Amino acid sequence: MTEILRIETILLDLPTIRPHVLAMATMHRQTVCLVRLHCSDGIEGLGEATTIGGLAYGPESPETIKTAIDTYVAPLLAGMDATRPAAAMALLERHVVGNHFAKCAIETALLDAQGKRLGVPLSELLGGRRAESLPVLWTLASGDTARDIAEAEAMIDQRRHHTFKLKIGKRAVERDVAHVGAIKAALGDRASVRVDVNMAWDEPIARRGMAMLADVGCDLVEQPITRHNREGMARLVALGLLPVMADEALTGPVSAMDYARAGAADVFAVKIEQSGGLNAARAVAEIGAAAGVGLYGGTMLEGSIGTIASAHAFATFPSLAWGTELFGPLLLTQDILAEPLAYGDFALQLPQGPGLGIALDEDRVAHFRRDRTSTIHALQGA
Repeated sequence: MTEILRIETILLDLPTIRPHVLAMATMHRQTVCLVRLHCSDGIEGLGEATTIGGLAYGPESPETIKTAIDTYVAPLLAGMDATRPAAAMALLERHVVGNHFAKCAIETALLDAQGKRLGVPLSELLGGRRAESLPVLWTLASGDTARDIAEAEAMIDQRRHHTFKLKIGKRAVERDVAHVGAIKAALGDRASVRVDVNMAWDEPIARRGMAMLADVGCDLVEQPITRHNREGMARLVALGLLPVMADEALTGPVSAMDYARAGAADVFAVKIEQSGGLNAARAVAEIGAAAGVGLYGGTMLEGSIGTIASAHAFATFPSLAWGTELFGPLLLTQDILAEPLAYGDFALQLPQGPGLGIALDEDRVAHFRRDRTSTIHALQGA
């Protein structure tokens, strides 16, 4: 039997190209919890857990993810058969409540190792990819209208992105709509413009804001109100002003079924971490597709490992009518991969190699690690 020998967790602090302004936080760097899963056959699997704004977005942070894996997950996986990722994840589900981001990192590492072991891309372990590249939008989140317009123009000229999402909700609705309208007017038919409110509005403001956004040419509004107000989301969908996308409300297949039954979303933003793993994200997508809900590949602004893991999962979806936002690595000034992910012609290309199809740049990992020493859990004396 091929056993899991040890699990290594490392916090990496990676600088961003600019402050990233959201309704709940402003990010000046991204912290990645890197997971390295070592197996007795010499194969190593890579995984990543990353959050937005520490604990500002949800109940997990890179630090708590590291602690959960080090203290509870690693001992639980001691000596398990590394060639049975589904069995390992079933054990985690029985003994670890919640902790979706940590579970996703572990499942990614298990599947990466198994793909390398079998000599196939990770997507083939999820049913097989339907696409070799995925369309990728860009988020304009400086908060400055002129700067955002210039940034969007540059992205279009470079053929990197022609769909843009604006982070709004920190300012008065009139100011936010004016910001969106000015950007849409400048870009015209060359680009799609959408907004993400990150739950910052209440329902009455959302009704007014959505009507105003529709008037200025906005194409979609993401999670305008709190994740807990499913009935309110359904009422906003019923207005028919703009397509409404659920994001923070989707925490796995159960929540997806709940939202689909209630008609509380026109679009699902599917995220592998928020769903609890790659297979759970595929289940969310299948529920959405069965209910006639559009699919969109979301991000937690992961680095390259989490981004390409998401791409492997999203490439297996029956359709991605609303594209993806797998731009996380482009928001960072430095990459930790030996060869960066391939972006071009408004899309992200999937690698052809086994597993995730990537390799780390060990010097950069060593440089950006928070404590310069990893926490290594030797399992069964390894």
